[in-house]
Amino acid sequence: MIAGAAAAWNAVPVAQRRMIIALAVAVCLANIAQPYPDLAPLQHGPTVALLFAAPWLLRRWPLSTAAIGCIFAFLLLHTLGARWIYSYVPYDDWARAVVGHDISSLFGTTRNGYDRLVHFAFGALLTLPMVEISRKFGGLRGGWSLAFAFAFIALGSALYEIFEWLLTLIAVGETADYYNGQQGDVWDAQKDMAAAQVGSALALIALLRRPD
Repeated sequence: MIAGAAAAWNAVPVAQRRMIIALAVAVCLANIAQPYPDLAPLQHGPTVALLFAAPWLLRRWPLSTAAIGCIFAFLLLHTLGARWIYSYVPYDDWARAVVGHDISSLFGTTRNGYDRLVHFAFGALLTLPMVEISRKFGGLRGGWSLAFAFAFIALGSALYEIFEWLLTLIAVGETADYYNGQQGDVWDAQKDMAAAQVGSALALIALLRRPD
C-alpha cells in the first residue's frame, strides 16, 4: 500500500505535487480556530478526499500543469470560503484594513458576495481542465470539446444547487441556511448558475483567442 502510494506520488510532476502540498497546508490553516466547527467537515471534506485521491487520479489521467493550476486556484478560493461557510467571509473588514473602504458600500449591496465569486470561478477556472479532459480522454476535437466544457459547467452547477436543495430537506434550522448561503435571495440558485456560465463563457473566449 505504501509502495503504491509512493509510486503514484512520484509519478506526478513536481509542480503539481507542490500544488497538492500547498492546498493541504491551506486546508489545515483554514481549520485553525475554526469558527463553524459543526459545518467544517461538510465544507472541507470533499477537498480532503480529493487531496488523498489526487496522486492516483493524476497518474491514471494526467493533466497539464496549467489545467491542474486552474483546479488548484479554484480549490484555494473554496477553502478560503469554506472557513467562513461562505456567507461570512470578512472581505469588507479586510478591505477597510487595507484601503479604508469596504467593498459592499462600493457596489451598494448588503449581501456577502464571496459565494457568487466562487461560482464564477467554478466556470472560469474549470473550463480549461474540462476542455483538456474531453480532448485527451474523450476524443473530442475543436468546438466539440469547448461545447462539452461549457455544458459540463452548467451540469455541475445545476447538480450542486440540487444538492443544496436536498440538504434543506434533510437538515433543519440554521444548518441548512448557513450551508446554502442564500441570504434571503429566492433566486440565489439561478444567479449562482448564471455566474458560473458567465465565467465559463469568458474562459472559452480566452481559449479561442489563445495562439495554438
